[in-house]
Amino acid sequence: MQVREGMIPSITASEIQEIVSEIAREIERDYEGKELVLICPLKGSVLFMADLARKIKLPQVIDFVYVTSPKGESCRILRDVSVDVQGKHVLIIEEIIDAGRTLSFLKSRLQASFPASLKVVALLDKPALRQISIQPDYVGRTIEDRFVIGYGMDSEELGRNYSDIYNFTQ
Repeated sequence: MQVREGMIPSITASEIQEIVSEIAREIERDYEGKELVLICPLKGSVLFMADLARKIKLPQVIDFVYVTSPKGESCRILRDVSVDVQGKHVLIIEEIIDAGRTLSFLKSRLQASFPASLKVVALLDKPALRQISIQPDYVGRTIEDRFVIGYGMDSEELGRNYSDIYNFTQ
């Protein structure tokens, strides 16, 4: 790993795993005896999704969606979910929620397929940047308005593989 100037550790790998375990326990309590459909928006949520899915001890189906939302443009789906979510308990797994535009679009899109329930799981919530009123149902940690990198989050596609989460002192 290459630490760039201005990067400071924010959340360690062990802290991340504690957060993921707590979220998994909450989900297991809320969905006891039910099957889940976990939807992973690509690319940033992959690591969080993998860790969370392994910790949730309930029957589950995993699927992926790739939604893009370039600044100033509307959201577009590049890869849609392939599983039928009608009548199922669906969780959207997000590594971080900031502006909320893409998540709101995805949530509306999935809601149109009539799931039994639809909730949002976020490792990190950054409400200071919210442009659209949307709240996650499960939150690992609420953070300040700082750029973060690591554990799936990137800087120009680099840094997703870092075990810890870093922020920048700018």
